[in-house]
Amino acid sequence: MNSVKNTFSIKDLENLSGIKAHTIRIWEKRYNVFEPTRTDTNIRLYDIKALQKLLNITLLHDYGYKISKISKLSDEEIKAKVRGIVSEKSAKHHAISSFKMAMMNFDQKLFFETYDELLSEKNFNEVFFEVFIPLMEELGELWQSDTITPAHEHFISYLIKLKLLINTEEVIKKPALFDDKTFVLFLPLNEIHELGLMYLNYELNFRGYSTVYLGESVPVENLADLKKYFNNIVCIGYITVEPDKEHVNDYVQTLQNTVLEDANEVWLIGRMTENISPRVVNPKTKIFKSITELLGEL
Repeated sequence: MNSVKNTFSIKDLENLSGIKAHTIRIWEKRYNVFEPTRTDTNIRLYDIKALQKLLNITLLHDYGYKISKISKLSDEEIKAKVRGIVSEKSAKHHAISSFKMAMMNFDQKLFFETYDELLSEKNFNEVFFEVFIPLMEELGELWQSDTITPAHEHFISYLIKLKLLINTEEVIKKPALFDDKTFVLFLPLNEIHELGLMYLNYELNFRGYSTVYLGESVPVENLADLKKYFNNIVCIGYITVEPDKEHVNDYVQTLQNTVLEDANEVWLIGRMTENISPRVVNPKTKIFKSITELLGEL
């Protein structure tokens, strides 16, 4: 696992804040907003406090504050104005920034405080769609650009999973409203990106459907066992990176041969579904571009 970062390049700041490196340099030079250290080769390095300050400045800037005015405020005054904006407008941007800071500092307390603030105004479904999904999409890009390490991603993913499990437990306790079909949720072999599938499981139970959650890295042949216990199965597979584009069509054909009989169906979602050829798709298989589209099928 990569070592955990505690200093950041200007490119890292750009990736985390959305503010261009050129603009950060101007703010730094003209308004003395930051005081980075420099390497022997004159490369700027920023600490975690600079990142936090930039995220706060970004929020104020997005809400119409001019950088010339922001630069005259102390760090505490900047934080106070940010709190004022959040309390008045429930800024989604602030929540995502707070979750990023929680991740960068491995700060569970900040994660839970931010989450509780959101829940005071939104239900869990809204928090997940409006905040967690955009956050995870950003984290994927940050990981690919080496701005964050796997340790950061695992830390924040675990905390989001924790909230998913708590909320799913509550809805599973309620009796199912529909028992005409059973949704079997799984990830293909070697697929470990589970958050989307976990959220689908929550939504299905929330809406009163019966589910069997198998989770990550499920061999296709294991799905055949479910046919001994349930009629009218809908197998939902979430394909993010596995199988890869060279093998996904063979996988879909094997999956269909294993599952599809009687009234059974296969529903597929995830980035790799873009590589599935229409020629291999059985009429009883449906492919969805998003969670919203899939839930609209219910």
